[in-house]
Amino acid sequence: MPIKFGTDGWRDIIAEDFTYDNLRVVARAHAQALRSLGGSAVVVGFDTRFQGQNFARVVAETMTGAGLDVWLAGAYLPTPALSFAAVHLGAAGGVMITASHNPPQYSGYKIKGSYGGSATPEGVRQIELALADPQPCSGPVGQIRPLDIRDAYFGQLDRQLDLEALRAYRGTVYHDAMGGAAAGWLSAYVRSRGLGFELREVHGEPTPLFGGVNPEPIPQNLGVLMDLLKGETGLTFGVVTDGDADRVGAVTAGGAFFNSHQIFAVLIKHLYGRGVRGRVVKTVSGSRVIELLAHNLGLELLETPVGFKYITDAFLAGQADERLAVMIGGEESGGLSSRGHIPERDGLLNSLLMIEAVAMSGKSLNELFADIESEVGFRHVYDRADLHLSASFDKPRLLTEAALYREVAGHAVQSVNTRDGVKLNLAGGASAMFRASGTEPVVRVYVEAQSAADVKAILDEATRRVQALELPQ
Repeated sequence: MPIKFGTDGWRDIIAEDFTYDNLRVVARAHAQALRSLGGSAVVVGFDTRFQGQNFARVVAETMTGAGLDVWLAGAYLPTPALSFAAVHLGAAGGVMITASHNPPQYSGYKIKGSYGGSATPEGVRQIELALADPQPCSGPVGQIRPLDIRDAYFGQLDRQLDLEALRAYRGTVYHDAMGGAAAGWLSAYVRSRGLGFELREVHGEPTPLFGGVNPEPIPQNLGVLMDLLKGETGLTFGVVTDGDADRVGAVTAGGAFFNSHQIFAVLIKHLYGRGVRGRVVKTVSGSRVIELLAHNLGLELLETPVGFKYITDAFLAGQADERLAVMIGGEESGGLSSRGHIPERDGLLNSLLMIEAVAMSGKSLNELFADIESEVGFRHVYDRADLHLSASFDKPRLLTEAALYREVAGHAVQSVNTRDGVKLNLAGGASAMFRASGTEPVVRVYVEAQSAADVKAILDEATRRVQALELPQ
């Protein structure tokens, strides 16, 4: 059966491989794995994608047939709210029907643990074993119960935020929900807590087509928000949540994109200033600024492969041993979580933390990041290329060849990191990383340097080298 688990579950094209029949097979295997570990209940939710509610219903019915009780959402909800529900209700795990930032023709089956975060590699392995060896279920069927988690989730946000600072703030913030699962949720939180700032919604109506773009908070998908902010000045800025609201992005006054590395750095400094302590966890694709800032603040840094499940592992280790506690963990794609919250990416919480950082400092996001650049002595310029290559593209050969590079665009390779893909650390603090996506037929090339000219030259050369591997040799 054409089912392959990637970095956060299973994603496929709707009606091609993401079908009711395949979904039943996966849900049955998931239920079998949970029951083998003593699980008795699960939470199931969905985002705004096509057929999401029906897919979620199929999962719920399959799992109750396999002997589990199911809390089933009656309307779309953000992934972090679903993950929080698993903890709040004491469920053995969770299922979120979403393909996150993938194009609209995709749907997916995100697997969540009882701890409220991405499934660990071992948890996924148990489901794969059940897929390979399905067992009949004996015993009573479970029951479907309605899932209503918004008020409890909002209470969890309250515990992570300085509500008095947010109530005193009088700025203007745009929220681009990209037509996804955060539509209406952030504005409802702001209203219900009597927060003092003006929140202007962009793409605030749920839609399975996401306004004609892929629901990923990167510049090429944010033209409307960037245009709206071109005429703004001062502390006004925009926050962006992806299709299922676990990732975050930002656009500053004047219409400039504020990337995930910059957000990560600002939140490290902000949380540190609030007295939060612990390890900083970053994926290998993260910025050098994160490393330098953690060092300057005297915080231990842990680097992981790409995929939030590895950051989840670090949070869980910290929950078991205070000496390993994580202050904040984040990845290049905009997923972050912080101490005291569930070990899960949360675009709504991180949007509110950015607003809080601006409110408490009286500085714009750009000013906050410029302070960090000055502090660590490194100017951050970054870009990324997503290369859609043929199905026959030789990914192993790409990694083998990239690891042998001695220079890129005249920048000497000083060291090679093969924790996930290949990351070349170049002279002058620059880097170029090559990695095949775990969720799409894409090779990503990530480049960081201290000038726009260097980033362009390195990215252009790196991209040409990747594309040349498609040519007959």
